Parts: sequence; C-alpha cells; structure tokens
Amino acid sequence: MEILEQMGTEGHEQLVMVSDADSGLKAIISIHDTTLGPACGGTRIWPYKSEQEAVWDALRLSRAMTYKSAAADLPLGGGKGVIIADSHTEKTEALVRAYGRFVDTLAGRYLTTTDVGTTGRDMEYVKQETDHVVGLPTSAGGSGDTSIMTGLGLYMGMKACAKEVWGADFLTGKTVAIQGFGKVAYHTAHHLMKEDAKLVVTDVFDGALDKARELGLKVVKPNEIYDVDCDIFAPCALGGVITPDTIPRLKCQVVAGGANNQLLAESDGEELHRLGIVYGPDYILNSGGIINVESEIAGEYNPDRAREKTERIYEIMDRVIAISKNEDIPTAKAADRLAEDRLKSVRRIRQVYRSN
Repeated sequence: MEILEQMGTEGHEQLVMVSDADSGLKAIISIHDTTLGPACGGTRIWPYKSEQEAVWDALRLSRAMTYKSAAADLPLGGGKGVIIADSHTEKTEALVRAYGRFVDTLAGRYLTTTDVGTTGRDMEYVKQETDHVVGLPTSAGGSGDTSIMTGLGLYMGMKACAKEVWGADFLTGKTVAIQGFGKVAYHTAHHLMKEDAKLVVTDVFDGALDKARELGLKVVKPNEIYDVDCDIFAPCALGGVITPDTIPRLKCQVVAGGANNQLLAESDGEELHRLGIVYGPDYILNSGGIINVESEIAGEYNPDRAREKTERIYEIMDRVIAISKNEDIPTAKAADRLAEDRLKSVRRIRQVYRSN
C-alpha cells in the first residue's frame, strides 16, 4: 500500500519529513487525528533499516495514540515522532534541539514527549526550542517518570480482568508471569506484591533480572515464560508476542501486560476470545503514561489528579469487557469500538457551526 493511500484509509491527517544536515537529523512526525485535541505522542529514536520502515512505524504508532487517548477519555489526539538514529551512539544535543525546532513549526498541532531512545533530559533540550513538549522531569516543572503511572494503570487493568474471570478483583495468591522486567513491570510488581500475588519474571537483560532477584522473585529463562503455570500472563517487553505459536503454550486465564502491540495479528485476539482467555488490550492498560502527561498539559502538574485518572483504567476495562460480552467480540475489537464511538460523537459536535 502506498503512503498516501494508507494515510487516507486509516485517517491520518499529516505526515512531516524533516532533515537537518548540520546535526544529522532525519526525522518523521505523523499526526493521525486531532478531533479530540492536539496530537500527542512520544518521540522514538531508533536505527531503522530504511526510511520506509520509519514512516510505517510513525503512521502505526500515531494511530495507536489516537485510540489510546480516546479510550482514556483524554482531550488529546494521536501523534508520533521518529528519529532515524542510534540513541546510544548518534544522539546529540544538537540533533535533539534541531528536532525541537521542527516540532515548533507545527504550532501546537503536535505535542512531543519521551519514548524509546529518548529521556527527560532530551525533552529539556527540546524545550529550549519549543513550548510544545511535555513529560519533562519534575525538577523542570514537568510530570516526571511516566512509568510510575503506567505501572499503576496496568495493575488496575489486571484487577478488572480478575473480577471478570474470578468474580472478585483480589489478586492475593494469583500467579502472574511477567515477560520483561523494565520500569513499568517493576512498578506493577510492587503493587502486586502488596496483594501477596506470586510473581514469575523473565528478561533478556541481566540487570533487570538482578532487580527481580533482589525483590525475591522467581526468575526463568526468556523462552520458558510462556510455559509457566499462571493465572495472568503479562507481556511487558516487546510487541507481537501473542501469536499462533505462543497461544497454545499459555497456561493462564488472563493476558494483561504493558507492552505495545502484543497481538501479532487481529486473529490472535480472536483466538484468545475463542479460548475464553480474557485479554486486556494493551493501549487500555498501558495508558497511565499518557494520562500522566495530560495532567501536565492541563496546567500545573498534580500527581493526585494523575493518579485518580489512572485508577479509572479499572472502569474503562470494565466497559471494554461489557462491550465484548454484549456483542460477543474480542476485547481488542471492543476497545477499538469504545475509542471509535467517542471520536464519532465528538466529530458530530464539531459539525455545529460556531462563529469566532
């Protein structure tokens, strides 16, 4: 599918390609939908193999941000920025600030924040070139580390799924197999441990496993995590891990994790539904980060407000489950329905003429 054809099919509004020879910047900014408000989404620095791959990633991720914000009842649209570079060897102050200048040219249609390969310090560099940036460190007046609220939101989503499966949202004694033990999983684990849940963890990085062992958690090899006899399987690393090959290995009643794009294909969500495994759609459960950022956009950052809104993920997941049951559709499709219905309702309101 050609780029403009895909943009039209999926409702993308704008695709911006930018370059700065002096800093070595090569970047793409995708704005998917601004029905609900300015497009908001992180900037990812990644060594894409081609410009085409970077474009497709920006388009895919910006669309996902639209759905995430819509389902979370936020006044934000979906956008994403990608910089073609290796964040470990090619990221410089000049490159990041050059990117910030291009963000500024969009005049607030796109608000950027952190993502893979970018940090709060990078956002401080961006801030020197534009006001259209969020996710700054708390020391700079921002909302700080988004993984704290993302971890809380994932935990609340797990509880909603638990209520559907076991009739109560208590996780005491439940076994949770966590694939990937980064910052989000670390914060979720602390909530689970307070409820005396049993955790089994894996990661490809020794440092992450060391943290798990320090908490007294059981550790298994990466490929063994699918075979753990558990109640909840929590993908918290890479996407595309729920596949025709891995689903038969799962010994759980709930799949609920913090990773993006967990389903390799739509058919995998349908298969979980057929098997009676409750799936917590990723962009519902991991929306705590964007909720945290939105609390910064709304004015002076209030952590209590951010926490309160993040805890509502429980209610949102409840609504997704209700749609799934009423229409006998997978929860992934039910989540899309929830987001799309909100977008449609606001579009109808915007059709009413107002003079300026």
